[in-house]
Amino acid sequence: MPKSKKRNSRAGGQQRNVQPFSDEDASIETMSHCSSFSDAASFTDEGPEVDEEATQEDFEYKLKGFVDLTLDKSAKTRQAALDGLKNALATKILYEFILERRMTLTDSIERCLKKGKSDEQRTAAALACLLCSQLGAGIESEEVFRTLQPVLKNRICDGTANVQARQACVTAYGLCCFIATDDITDLYTTMECLESLFTKSYQKEKVTTSTALHTQSLLTWALLLTICPTAEVKKKLEMHLHKLPSLLSCDDVNMRIAAGETLALLFELARETDADFLYENIEPLAQTLRALATDGTKHRAKVDKRKQRSVFRDVLRAVEEGDFSTETIKFGPERMYIDCWVKKRTYDTFKELLGSGMQYHLQANEFLRNVFELGPPLMVDAASLKTMKISRFEKHLYNSAAFKARTKARSKCRDKRTDIGEFF
Repeated sequence: MPKSKKRNSRAGGQQRNVQPFSDEDASIETMSHCSSFSDAASFTDEGPEVDEEATQEDFEYKLKGFVDLTLDKSAKTRQAALDGLKNALATKILYEFILERRMTLTDSIERCLKKGKSDEQRTAAALACLLCSQLGAGIESEEVFRTLQPVLKNRICDGTANVQARQACVTAYGLCCFIATDDITDLYTTMECLESLFTKSYQKEKVTTSTALHTQSLLTWALLLTICPTAEVKKKLEMHLHKLPSLLSCDDVNMRIAAGETLALLFELARETDADFLYENIEPLAQTLRALATDGTKHRAKVDKRKQRSVFRDVLRAVEEGDFSTETIKFGPERMYIDCWVKKRTYDTFKELLGSGMQYHLQANEFLRNVFELGPPLMVDAASLKTMKISRFEKHLYNSAAFKARTKARSKCRDKRTDIGEFF
């Protein structure tokens, strides 16, 4: 168990060192509005007698320090504090903690987006997404989005800003809108902002802005399209379905893949809105997709070609046959099936945000479970959780037995080699 750290008082004005949120901290189960997970966390291999209250208090104390240090004068200190909060929110459910401090956190994110450098802006944008994903669809996350919306939009439209920071702001702008707003006007405004970026790649001449920014804008736009009303979906299909194939010839592999996946998504939505949907240029499009699915161009990297061929085989089936290769996602005792392009686009977006914390959030995050129609979090009691894990003693017995078996087998081999040597 991690030891509780002593809290030493410091003289006023003395610089404080910021400890980043580490894997050790991630092992400390803390505040969760899903009580079953907190209860289960109190059991370890050594038994149920763990001072959960002390570890929770220590963890919360560290997070409070991070919140305070997001307003520090030192850019390095602010960056470390933002990283600590980002990692904590990606790996734990901290609903009660952030609910009490959402305005402070929102103000800190806004300030970092306005005043910070590129790395600080990127981390602040990701933290905005995590904040909304924990608060879920409701008035609290809507307030966060209302406050950050103009700042994010200004940063996105600022051609002099760092491209990677703009990419992060594109994701935050779209994802916070996806989570927080019920206002259809906000949804359309956000999509128009994203369209103003990726449609520049429709042009044949070389554009000055980064293709990566257009790629991220296209993927985020596709996510928002999945929650649009049917009438708006039809309008967007008319606007983009005949233009998107032009992006399949882009030099950037990520843009080609993003365009292919978006085309598959558009075809899926088109068939849902109109059972008699027919695409008039299906043959040329199928030929292009088939060529990408079997691409062997020498000047392209092998990794890029493998990734591209895998994606475009699925895209080709989606366009020609309306088929989708179902994926199974396992998390804890549950599993989820990704059985359509809409669900894949949503899952990929949150997986990119949460990283290794995705499985935990699928188990415990009520908003995410609602998005994927998983129902309320399962009530896993501590006794059940303990039976699901192999104990330390059992691991020791297994390793000892395996070691003895290896030693015995190697001894026999050595004996045989000795005999052969003596024979010769």
